[in-house]
Amino acid sequence: MSRRVLFLFDVDGTLTAPRAIITNKMLDFMVDLSKRTTVGIVGGSDEAKIVEQLDGHTELATYLFSENGLVAKNGEKLIGKTSIVEKIGNEKLQDFINFCLSYMSEMRLPCKRGTFIEFRNGMINVCPVGRACSVEERKEFFEYDKVHKLREKFVLALKNQFPDLGMKYSIGGQISFDCFPIGWDKTYSHQYIEKEFDEIYFYGDKTYVDGNDYEIYNDSRVQGRTVTGPDDTITQVTADLKTLCL
Repeated sequence: MSRRVLFLFDVDGTLTAPRAIITNKMLDFMVDLSKRTTVGIVGGSDEAKIVEQLDGHTELATYLFSENGLVAKNGEKLIGKTSIVEKIGNEKLQDFINFCLSYMSEMRLPCKRGTFIEFRNGMINVCPVGRACSVEERKEFFEYDKVHKLREKFVLALKNQFPDLGMKYSIGGQISFDCFPIGWDKTYSHQYIEKEFDEIYFYGDKTYVDGNDYEIYNDSRVQGRTVTGPDDTITQVTADLKTLCL
């Protein structure tokens, strides 16, 4: 009996540059990969943003896990959906959001734009610069944040303010961080796949502590791979395919 193998991918910094569209080079590679083994994609963004980055090519993956797997699809079939409102409750969420907005109102940045809080089905995305920023403004904030650690300090403030809320904070991408109930990281997607496959290989770039790939990268059920970008993803996947004789 042949081994059942799943190759599972992060999106930003793994299949694409941050918030960029998949390149033809990566697209061709993933098309070939999907003919050789089962492919899954797990991202923190909502489904619409992931589909946009894949340039509409959802056929590349059998499994599509958006919002860390809180919205789960097998092909076109919805196989799971979980709501943060049902878990936390509106009153506590409103206190949380109000604190975030108040905290950000005191921040001095190179610039601020719009959409500082993005409410998703299974998480809250907090973006100090605003998700409406341009590509150049995104890069500018990212470099500024490297020096001043604004997101790290913000997360620490939330942990101190809401010690009993049961929230996990995950810094990913260049401009924001995700907030969701403990256990709702990317390992949440495992409930749909762990019994279906003998081996799961995961590829992601934010595998450090508090990065949004950290938990799944370190999960005993997967073979975790840290990548530095799309080209490195291709290199590491190619090596694993060779080892697996796929």
